[in-house]
Amino acid sequence: MATRRLDLLRSRLDERLLVTNLVNIRYLTGFDASNAALLVEPKGTARLFTDFRYIESAREVDGVEAEQTKRVLLVDLAERLEGRLGFEADVLPYVHVEALRRGGLDLVPTSGQVEALRAVKDADEVAAIGRAARAAERAFEALTAETWVGRSERELAWRLRQLMHAHGVDHPSFDIVIATGPNGSKPHSEPGEAIVGDQTLVVADFGARLDGYCSDCTRTLATGKSVPKELRRAYDVCLAAELAACEGIRAGMTGHEADAIARAIIDEAGFGDAFGHGLGHGVGVEIHEAPRLAQESEDVLEPGNVVTIEPGIYLPGVGGVRIEDLAVVREDGVELLTSFPKELTLVS
Repeated sequence: MATRRLDLLRSRLDERLLVTNLVNIRYLTGFDASNAALLVEPKGTARLFTDFRYIESAREVDGVEAEQTKRVLLVDLAERLEGRLGFEADVLPYVHVEALRRGGLDLVPTSGQVEALRAVKDADEVAAIGRAARAAERAFEALTAETWVGRSERELAWRLRQLMHAHGVDHPSFDIVIATGPNGSKPHSEPGEAIVGDQTLVVADFGARLDGYCSDCTRTLATGKSVPKELRRAYDVCLAAELAACEGIRAGMTGHEADAIARAIIDEAGFGDAFGHGLGHGVGVEIHEAPRLAQESEDVLEPGNVVTIEPGIYLPGVGGVRIEDLAVVREDGVELLTSFPKELTLVS
């Protein structure tokens, strides 16, 4: 797999590329370390640089030549490399760019070359993301069988984390969100000491990391059948928007065209100002990847993209609703990787 990914990257390069994003290095080679760089040439063997702590593992990586460096890796590379090469301008700090320049290198800023490869998943990657999604959902389903009313957001978030570990998850793919009542109007609310009450909505945003890949899912639950009418209507509108997006998104669309499917329904219902974020984002070895589904996004969806579809309606002082699925883009639509029911689920 590593050799194939390196070959794909080489086919897109016009000149040498110094990869310093550690996530990209892991994606391309399978090598996981806290101090590494990878030099990829359009033709020839890739060179993997790391220090003494990781060099033995680096020498076991197929398709690369491992070279040991000093702990100050980029300063060392400035002394041993020469000529012209591209660098990842969106991740390499300016101080490190200057260190390379002082060595006489002719640096060419680049952006998104490895990320473009990561955006299109192969069958094995889709399967890994699917496994992470199923494990997270099994844990969440177990939590919905427990009592919610009278427990704090923090306690429920911690309990979900425990249940994820019990279902084989390496760790959550991001900090779990449990937001009850008015806290639901904050898209990235942090679980606190607020107690889940009766007859309200609770937003739960959770994901798992398993075998190096992430999942992402949000469900909004009710703690009774008599939630405020405004929240109930917001839920129904959000669900209609989410279902329409799941039905309408397909390869060849731009990110803003995908976003518009859900946004039009929310706008028409009068909640347009309450939907202030994009419809979704890519998911893979990181929780946020390309492509973006948002009003300003010109990203073109391709078969193999794995994206979230997550419209939300946020009403300050009242509460909020978000419904999120994870889906793989196909030529003729999307295939959902999440399956927890989207009808308003009651918890006690």
